[in-house]
Amino acid sequence: MQSDFKSGEDIHASTARRIFHLLPGEEVTPNMRRQAKAVNFGIVYGISDYGLAQNINVTPKQAKEFIQNYFDEFPGVYHYTKDIVKIAREQGYVETLTHRRRYLPDIHAKNFNLRSFAERTAMNTPIQGSAADLIKIAMIKMGQALQAHGLQARMLLQIHDELVFEAPASEVPELRRVVAEVMDSAMQLDVPLKVESKVGPTWYDLKPIED
Repeated sequence: MQSDFKSGEDIHASTARRIFHLLPGEEVTPNMRRQAKAVNFGIVYGISDYGLAQNINVTPKQAKEFIQNYFDEFPGVYHYTKDIVKIAREQGYVETLTHRRRYLPDIHAKNFNLRSFAERTAMNTPIQGSAADLIKIAMIKMGQALQAHGLQARMLLQIHDELVFEAPASEVPELRRVVAEVMDSAMQLDVPLKVESKVGPTWYDLKPIED
């Protein structure tokens, strides 16, 4: 998986190739990619066969096969899900990459539903929580960078892993460079952080910037 990120592969298309056992040259259809994307995100939530089946409109048997194929192709992810739950049971919490803790008092609950939810939270928090930490670090650094470069641009909104800016058209090239420089270095990971820029008169009209 890391090699796919490092080489710039479309991670969802790459996952589709693996879980559908496509041969080299075989096309990844939009529906295959959509289903693979659901598996990629669902796995870190500890999604069940039934839950995945409902999400991507397949039978529970097919969903179970997708999950098994995924873990066969990415055994490191499988071991992560088991290890992080074990850590949560031992210490009562899990941490993000910046050591922000999520305590899980129900990790030893006798009630199956409470315990299962805590286990899924243990799997997901280090991933989604670290992503939240990353964008907040980027926002702090962006605020400093806008001032340091004397830009009129303003940071308006944060939507998941995206930042929305308002700026004079004349500042767009410089703003684009500064945003990429700041955001792709917000945290040091084992895979590269890649930043894409879009510009337009309104948020609805945003379009990719061509080099």
